[in-house]
Amino acid sequence: MTSLKLLSLDTDDLAVVSAHMQDAVFKVGDINYATRSGVFSLAANRFVWEKLKPGEKAFERRRALLSIKRVQAVRSVGFDRNDKDKVLSLLAIRFQQKDEGPDGVLELVLSGDGMVALDVECIEVQLADTGGAWETSFKPSHPGS
Repeated sequence: MTSLKLLSLDTDDLAVVSAHMQDAVFKVGDINYATRSGVFSLAANRFVWEKLKPGEKAFERRRALLSIKRVQAVRSVGFDRNDKDKVLSLLAIRFQQKDEGPDGVLELVLSGDGMVALDVECIEVQLADTGGAWETSFKPSHPGS
């Protein structure tokens, strides 16, 4: 089985990473921000949307690492950062550009009105599967789908 490895340097690439990370679940304790190096990372169990087949009852999840570089500041709302065992679900990754430059705010939109906002110099996001896949019978659903 092939592991996913993606690099995003613009909003088009970021949309692809966001699609692959949609419905990824992770614990607050799986979030890390290294202020000196400006690297934000998130270890998550992503739902493998790219292998979804119509009518199938078995689905797949994989352990993955989302790494965001050139981060200047991190803010969060909608959850307690001290509750390391709290499970969060990622819905989308968005970028709000500031003025004309490449800098802006990269938003990790979470279910339940939560969000992690990253002030970044530019878009530099990597996504890589880090482990094998496992089967799940639960397929995430969204209103209207």
